[in-house]
Amino acid sequence: MSPVSVISLPSDLCLPTSFIDRSGRELNPLHITIPNLGMCRKGKLMTCASMSMSLTTAVSDDAVIRRRGDFHSNIWDDDFIQSLSAPYGEPSYRERAERLVGEVKKLFNSMSEEDGELITPLNDLIQRLWMVDSVERLGIDRHFKNEIKSALDHVYSYWSEKGIGCGRESVVTDLNSTALGFRTLRLRGYDVSADVLNHFKNQSGQFACTLKQTEDQIRAVLNLYRASLIAFPGEKVMDEAETFSAKYLKEALQKIPVSSLSREIDDVLEYGWHTYLPRLEARNYMDVFGQDTENSESYMKTQKLLELAKLEFNIFHALQKRELEYLVRWWKGSGSPHMTFCRHRHVEYYTLASCIAFEPQHSGFRPGFAKACHIITVLDDMYDTFGTLDELELFTAAIKRWDPSATECLPEYMKGVYMIVYNTVNEMSQEADKAQGQDTLNYCRQAWEKYIDAYMQEAKWIASGEVPTFEEYYENGKVSSAHRISALQPILTTDIPFPEHVLKEVDIPSKLNDLASAVLRLRGDTRCYQADRARGEEASCISCYMKDNPGTSEEDALNHINAMISDVIKGLNWELLKPNSSVPISAKKHAFDISRAFHYGYKYRDGYSVANIETKSLVKRTVIDPVTL
Repeated sequence: MSPVSVISLPSDLCLPTSFIDRSGRELNPLHITIPNLGMCRKGKLMTCASMSMSLTTAVSDDAVIRRRGDFHSNIWDDDFIQSLSAPYGEPSYRERAERLVGEVKKLFNSMSEEDGELITPLNDLIQRLWMVDSVERLGIDRHFKNEIKSALDHVYSYWSEKGIGCGRESVVTDLNSTALGFRTLRLRGYDVSADVLNHFKNQSGQFACTLKQTEDQIRAVLNLYRASLIAFPGEKVMDEAETFSAKYLKEALQKIPVSSLSREIDDVLEYGWHTYLPRLEARNYMDVFGQDTENSESYMKTQKLLELAKLEFNIFHALQKRELEYLVRWWKGSGSPHMTFCRHRHVEYYTLASCIAFEPQHSGFRPGFAKACHIITVLDDMYDTFGTLDELELFTAAIKRWDPSATECLPEYMKGVYMIVYNTVNEMSQEADKAQGQDTLNYCRQAWEKYIDAYMQEAKWIASGEVPTFEEYYENGKVSSAHRISALQPILTTDIPFPEHVLKEVDIPSKLNDLASAVLRLRGDTRCYQADRARGEEASCISCYMKDNPGTSEEDALNHINAMISDVIKGLNWELLKPNSSVPISAKKHAFDISRAFHYGYKYRDGYSVANIETKSLVKRTVIDPVTL
């Protein structure tokens, strides 16, 4: 670095005791020299209010003192992605899968042809529910939409306020059939009341089971637990069912031997529903499905379903490899590898997208989601740590101009960031225009501008050390959570039409978008607030709540936030699944599932900053490794 001028430091400036230059020499900060930055450079030194001594600080190439997050590098290099084998893209595998699809359709159709043994009036309802539940959990339900609707219409025609039994002529209702029926019907938009579960309480108004824990009873309680997770606001019985069934299942695990049933219970208790991503569930369920089948005919049925599920998983794995190769080329071509101040998690974001949308025709959605999230992460790290306040104000103004010439007054590193945002948003808009048959750029630009404004507000709080009120932080934080912009353009590239009345139910001003953003902000803060605070970022849901409620402990604040998350998820369930909606579930599903994907990333920790533990495992299990046939 060639010194040009010596600066005089303001008296309130707080600097580390030393810096290390490129050659490893220790420098006294009072002797730092800075080159002439030119007319457009407005670098600003960080003051005590915004600099944390536990944060990595350094003098960058332009001699501005910058804050950096201590993030690990990209763990999925180009050579590794290129080395992945994908033999299941051969036509023979697709042909075999298509034959199996036809055979499974025959299994569905055979349920309406009672033969007196397999399907009877005493088991026709549970048999239909089992088939629907199985193909959904194995990730192959997209092939059987008509068959599923026919099966569930049949079940719903016998639904009563007390539930159902195993068959339409069953004398009494039973918990297993009712719980599985309730869950399956509600997830498909049928109008079923949670009050049906009250009929399975004892005289004291409590859920109870016999002391002897038979496998049938355990499975009934397992389905009760799965049903309880699809709760709507105000359904007290669902809270009671969840509390009872979770306790029962945890106790059962201590008593029963390790088996396919115990592994299934483990998975359901571990992931619940909101963080159990469909492709991960399919991969896990393949390991336990059908292992306890005794009847030979039932065994043949489960083996057909299992073979189809494994084939579909691996055929999609071949498509994932091609899409990943494309994504890595885009990442390299965009200049992203040179952005060393930020996290690079494009492979992880692609994994989340492919875990919630593994229909082959959604090849625009998956890379599009990964691109949007990569850009969001670059901006997040730039606004939160690397950029100075004056630089960020210049960048925010440049985004609103939406013209490459706006980069003239930006620092060099920001020019690359600006162009990746500009080019990618324009390219995704062109794809969305084709899919939707209308111009989408201006609408999407407005979304990006609101997002950038929210980041700018947070940057000001960081620079000043201000902790705003909870409400002010929360409302701004829902926008800066980036749920909206991560979802908007990718879903517009799908084959799902989004006329104005449908878009209003998915995007602003919809309640679904607001609640999905709230889950991301609240859960993200519970996982990130300590690391953020160490980087000098004082404002979080936790700190703001504690400020608004003097005397409140950190534990109290976390309990309050977790309770909020539980309520928000119930509201989100309602917005997706409310019966008789003018907007079909399919139009809202991607936006809803993006919330689930982000939620999974925060399940154990900040899985986007620390992506080499659970997040890495998810990538390996659902993208890197095919399943053994």
